[in-house]
Order: sequence, then C-alpha cells, then structure tokens
Amino acid sequence: MEKTPSYFITKEAPRRLFSMSRHTKLIVVVRDPVTRAVSDYTQTLTKSPGLPSFQSLAFRNGSSTIDTAWSAVRIGIYAKHLENWLRYFPLSRFLFVSGERLVMDPAGEMGRVQDFLGLKRVVTDKHFYFNQTKGFPCLKKPEGSSRPRCLGKSKGRPHPRIPAQVLRRLRDFYRPFNLKFYQMTGHDFGWD
Repeated sequence: MEKTPSYFITKEAPRRLFSMSRHTKLIVVVRDPVTRAVSDYTQTLTKSPGLPSFQSLAFRNGSSTIDTAWSAVRIGIYAKHLENWLRYFPLSRFLFVSGERLVMDPAGEMGRVQDFLGLKRVVTDKHFYFNQTKGFPCLKKPEGSSRPRCLGKSKGRPHPRIPAQVLRRLRDFYRPFNLKFYQMTGHDFGWD
C-alpha cells in the first residue's frame, strides 16, 4: 500500500510501478478540477501568504490563456495523466473515487474501495460522523483511542473568493478534458 497524489501526475511513475508489479490495483481519488485548483492554491497560500492572486497565476501573463505550466491547473487535466497510465495498466486495474462523493457518502465510496480490493465490507456508515467545523466526515473514535480521527489542519480551510468569471473560464478550459476523462473511465463525475 502506498499513497501520494504526485504519482498520478508523474510521467515516470507508471513505468516504474509496472516494472515492480504489473498486477497492482490503483485507486485514484479525483475531484472537480476547478475546486481542486482553488484548494491547491489555498493550501499554498497558507504556507506563502505573499503569493500572487489566484487569477494572476491561473492566466499566462495576465492574458485569458490558462497557464498549464502552473501545477494547480496542470494536475486537474486528468485525461492527460490517465493516458500515460493506460500505456502500462488496463482500465480494470483502476478504481476512480469521486472526492465529492467521498465527502457526501464516505461509507458508500469506501464500500466501492473494499469491493475493488476484494475485501469484506467492514467500513460502513457506523464508522463516520460529519464534523461541522471541518465540513468533512471524520472517523468515529476507534477502539482504544481517546478521540476521533479527522483530516488534518490543512484540510477544510475556507477558500479565498475567486471572481466568478475566472472560475467560469477555468470550467470552460477543463470541459473538454473532463469529457475525455469521463469517456476514458466510463464514468461521468458531473463536474459541469
């Protein structure tokens, strides 16, 4: 078991993983790429308060052209990254987990994960509660623990206000990539 968001977008990762184990099962958590880009920016802003505005980073040299060199934007072009992985692994080796559904129905998504891995369904609704402060589901207090398990301080932060026209332009940019991703995975994530 290994987890990192950077594997999916690292060009060399599929080849390296394939050379280690061609039978690996891959779970990829994806979310609306516009929301993901804003969240990425928010996390970076927390660490670097003097960061330029979201829109000045998202658009190349103040133009209306989206800057795909900016990692916050590039990561959300899921179809491009998946094409690289499909050169090594068949689609049947992948489970794509909806980040939005993971928040709305964590037990349902975890059920899909357990099924994909061939595990007995032991994680159910009874293991989660919704943390109003974070805005995310958390795991109830595990046996022998003094407190529940929740996402860390870097998760669930309020996002800065981004102008509607900037978000609209990003949605337009991602739309063809999202549609291709839906076709490739056989699943419409409903990001439009």
